[in-house]
Amino acid sequence: MEAVSLERAESIVAKWKNKKGNLIMILHDVQDAFGYIPEHVARRISRLLDIPLARIYEVLTFYHYFKLNQPGKYKIAVCMGTACYLKGSPEILEELKTILHVEEGATTSDGLFYIECVRCLGCCGLAPVMAVNGTIYGNLKKGDVVDIISRYSKEG
Repeated sequence: MEAVSLERAESIVAKWKNKKGNLIMILHDVQDAFGYIPEHVARRISRLLDIPLARIYEVLTFYHYFKLNQPGKYKIAVCMGTACYLKGSPEILEELKTILHVEEGATTSDGLFYIECVRCLGCCGLAPVMAVNGTIYGNLKKGDVVDIISRYSKEG
């Protein structure tokens, strides 16, 4: 699997290698391909572009978008936009953290769920909302969270 990911990374670097400002585009493509930036891939990019690994990690840690750890099978995005926040999204987030025993930005120990907060999901009329792998759940109440999570837990 590591060899396959390195080959994929090499093809991504080749696509962007001669373009100005290529590092950020390479990292975006790698994250799109793997869901995060694996360490061994970051090391390969460093060698292929002949830039220090520290420079790559400066970019990865500066932008909240990039993930350094593999997210769970189900990515839960809790909207923290103004409408959602005012209508209870902090309580939705706390309920998720309690049920899943995981903090924001982390994956559950079974690898199923990853929780992140986002600025807006564009569904303000349904506030508060969360999305699971892009499926929107709106007008949420704290009690709805366990039912939604249990559906995905059964699918495993």
